[in-house]
Amino acid sequence: MINNTDKTPAKKHITFIGLGAMGFPMAGHLTGREYKVTVYNRSKAKAIRWKNKYQGEIATTLTDAITDADFILSCVGNDNDVRGIYDIILQHAKPGAILVDHTTTSAQLARELAKLARNKEMEFIDAPLSGGQIGAEQGALTIMAGGDQTSFDKAKPVFDCYAKSATLIGDSGFGQTCKMVNQICVAGVLQGLSEGLNLAKASGLDASTLVNVLRHGAASSWQMINRTESMMNNQFDFGFAIDWMRKDLSICFDEAEKLDIELPLSKLIDQHYAELQLKGYGRLDTSALIKQFE
Repeated sequence: MINNTDKTPAKKHITFIGLGAMGFPMAGHLTGREYKVTVYNRSKAKAIRWKNKYQGEIATTLTDAITDADFILSCVGNDNDVRGIYDIILQHAKPGAILVDHTTTSAQLARELAKLARNKEMEFIDAPLSGGQIGAEQGALTIMAGGDQTSFDKAKPVFDCYAKSATLIGDSGFGQTCKMVNQICVAGVLQGLSEGLNLAKASGLDASTLVNVLRHGAASSWQMINRTESMMNNQFDFGFAIDWMRKDLSICFDEAEKLDIELPLSKLIDQHYAELQLKGYGRLDTSALIKQFE
């Protein structure tokens, strides 16, 4: 006897909010899998460009995008942007929805949203990213998450679509705190690399030879391996802009003040970035820090 009952489980519905340099490819990596994917972006033109490239749906309103979503992922600009979309998400998302914010925000905001989500019988994970636009395009991001282990386990298969590594750091807000540490370390490495390359350039050292030698020693870093030649060649179009780094560092400084600790090197580097912004370099990527020596 033929059983006509279709027991195929319904596809999980993922909504992705924010199709910037990171979100556009991240949402794309979710398509062609066992998910129903819907995207929403304030600029409809960008959403249409995404739809023309990937197999997914676009929503005309945020409410339409989230109403029946099992996972709601966001990657927007700053704390205010996140608050704006979560005013709507927390009103209209269904109970049991997994809410994941990939934006770099304050840890305090992450803790607030986690509490509000619990009150609505939803689950929230703060999950900032490292790897930049290239990492997003290659599906090789690093995710540092804060939240509940059960919620993280549910979201992990989704993270695996666009990340090479996803780690639960601790409770809500800890993902954002980990991202602060990441940005402080990146800024410090770029300052050291900029000073070293300035010496190399003045001495006439070949950039390729320099990298091939130093990459095997204690000075090696991702920034050195991936940015030395472009920095020496005055090329700074690699995604994560000075404007965004200064936003992230301001979050670090606010957190440091709350903890009563000092970040002297980070504040010095932030001043260098501020000077570069005044020269019109705010949209260049962060490796443009070497331009402080021009």
